Amino acid sequence: MDYRFAIIGCGNIGRRHAGHIAAHGVLDAVCDTVPERAQELADLYGVRAYASAAGLLKSVKPDIVSVCTPNGLHAGHAIMALEAGSHVLCEKPMCISRESGLRMIAAAEKAGKRLFVVKQNRYNPPVEAVKQLLDAGKLGAIHSFQVNCFWNRPLAYYKDSWHGTRDLDGGILYTQFSHFIDLLYWLLGDVAAVQGSRSNFTHGTSIAFEDTGVALLTMQNGAIGTLQYTINSYQRNMEGSVTIFGEKGTVKIGGQYLNNIDFFSVEGETAPTLPAGKPSNQYGFYEGSMSNHDRVYYHLIKALDNPGYRFVEAGEALKTVEIIEKIYAASPLIP
Repeated sequence: MDYRFAIIGCGNIGRRHAGHIAAHGVLDAVCDTVPERAQELADLYGVRAYASAAGLLKSVKPDIVSVCTPNGLHAGHAIMALEAGSHVLCEKPMCISRESGLRMIAAAEKAGKRLFVVKQNRYNPPVEAVKQLLDAGKLGAIHSFQVNCFWNRPLAYYKDSWHGTRDLDGGILYTQFSHFIDLLYWLLGDVAAVQGSRSNFTHGTSIAFEDTGVALLTMQNGAIGTLQYTINSYQRNMEGSVTIFGEKGTVKIGGQYLNNIDFFSVEGETAPTLPAGKPSNQYGFYEGSMSNHDRVYYHLIKALDNPGYRFVEAGEALKTVEIIEKIYAASPLIP
């Protein structure tokens, strides 16, 4: 069947969703608190524009609502859509507190609807290849790991924006690097203990939190490792990588945004030949993660058609929020 969609939030990521919705279903309506932005996207796809989520959901009954608003609004908009009788696909991060996530899950259960969360970096070809190795036990016991997130976000990114605010952004682990936290959990399991530290070196009063952090993580499986992250890479993104040291092998998923296998030495295995990945998301003066939203919508439709089909739902996505909260709670912000 052709599922009918609506989009809440018509910024950069909302426009990206619109294109993939058009390829996989039917876009019925869009909304944004900036009416001109909503109307521009609506005109592009020949759909109705609304100035509020409440107004849209009162007038339109979509099968699925894609929530593409600022981080701190995800919970409220998702719950509103679920209560109106729609399934929800929520952009990352699912929310910026565990408590909000639990309310979202409760609303989905009460409404009898499904709540999915975008985790597009799971579909990067190198990530998929390493996940298969881990699931098959090819690396043996995992001893240690290193996650590096070295990106650039200039002051202009935060000017006149919700980015950088505590209530709507939440922190760079939510906005820039939540995909890396998701992959840490997806590949290696849950975090047992954290020690860390954070500082704001170059962004002054433009942000309410750190621009750089480091954490020592102990996983529940006993592996130890580091997470080092910053938005201070000079002028452009440098690296997004996950390195895993196992009993029978070492692999590094690298590149600027987890798009290459930079190192591969695994007992009895040769480095896989991988299909080309998607380009990174380009937003003018800054660069985002690899663009895999086509894969997200492909798997979303499969999951809606088949309730037993595996796709990232809220209970699993909440682990990212819980791990970020653990890291922040154990990482004092040093002036």
